[in-house]
Amino acid sequence: MDAMADLAVQMPTPVVREREARAVSGWGVFGGAVVALLLGVAVLVLSSIPGDDGPSVPGIVGGALLMAGSALAGAGLFTVAPGESRVLQFAGRYTGTVRQDGLRWANPFTTKVKVSTRIRNHETATLKVNDADGNPIEIAAVVVWQVEDTARAKFEVDDFVRFVGIQTETAVRHIATSYPYDNHEELGLSLRENADEITETLSVEIAARVQSAGVKVIESRLTHLAYAPEIAQAMLQRQQAGAVVAARSRIVEGAVGMVQLALAKLAEEDVVELDEERKAAMVSNLLVVLCGDRSTQPVVNAGSLYT
Repeated sequence: MDAMADLAVQMPTPVVREREARAVSGWGVFGGAVVALLLGVAVLVLSSIPGDDGPSVPGIVGGALLMAGSALAGAGLFTVAPGESRVLQFAGRYTGTVRQDGLRWANPFTTKVKVSTRIRNHETATLKVNDADGNPIEIAAVVVWQVEDTARAKFEVDDFVRFVGIQTETAVRHIATSYPYDNHEELGLSLRENADEITETLSVEIAARVQSAGVKVIESRLTHLAYAPEIAQAMLQRQQAGAVVAARSRIVEGAVGMVQLALAKLAEEDVVELDEERKAAMVSNLLVVLCGDRSTQPVVNAGSLYT
């Protein structure tokens, strides 16, 4: 955890934080606006009919006011879909966020900006960087994220989607240069052999970088990890050589056990008595048979054991 703390980035403290806006259900306002509009039209039409004294000026003014009030009330209506929110501003000042879905109504003079709170994926391009040992490697990652604080996402950064993409790429490059691709049986973490620990560290660093933008990191994973093409063949040969050595070591270990078992059985059941020289010859022959990478050709001794 200390290594993760060292990798974490200290971002500026957010100036604004999300709070709930004053908004009510819009259905009542919608119904009242429709009634006021119809009533205003009716009053305006009836007042425009010439009478004994001509058109009724107060009626015309009243009808126009009803229609204007209806339009003003209707301007405050807005809809919020599931997985979305609306950030409200009045005269440049943040007044709150509406997360409840449906038809809502707020101050008609506020601006209402849509901010998605759905879960999103961002996959980086395949990046070519040098690992901790200086070897060129190719690496890519995917991060699953979601807007947690709409106020910070809207006001702390210019474009929070682009911000997440750039910070994710920066974190992937940092992680790639902080660890070797392969530790070659040495102590310490490596990108290839410690995927779980590396991705956990990557998630911590990305979360620290995007926290100021009100973004929560759900998960991150490496999607591509390989040596760069110019050294891939040489590194493949190195890995194959290591695999061959490990396999040979396992074969020799098993062959020695089998030889020991064979000698112990011969001595236990008193099948034949062998001096030290013949035991050495038997051990040599058995090891050749058991450890050879090709089929052995048996040679039948037609004489005695010692000739």
